Amino acid sequence: MDVNPDLEQLSDAELKEMIRELTAEERDISYRRRLLHGRIELLKTELVRRLKNKDEGDLSVVDVDSLSKILAGRLPEVAELERSDDD
Repeated sequence: MDVNPDLEQLSDAELKEMIRELTAEERDISYRRRLLHGRIELLKTELVRRLKNKDEGDLSVVDVDSLSKILAGRLPEVAELERSDDD
C-alpha cells in the first residue's frame, strides 16, 4: 500500500479497503503497546520489590531519586541503573 496515494484516484472500495487495513494495523499496534506497557510495569514492580527487600545496609545506598523516577514511570536509562548497582 502506497503511503501517500492520490486519494482522488481511488475508488470507494479501495478507500474502504485502506481504512480496514489501517484500522487493523492500528489495532495490532495498540495491542503490542499494551503488552509492552504490562511487561514494563512487571519489571518495575520486580525492581522495586528487590530494592525494598534489601537489608538496611544496602538500603542506605539506594538512589532515592532513581527509585522515585521508577515509581513515577520515568525509568532511568539502564546504564544509570547498572552504575548505581556497582556503587
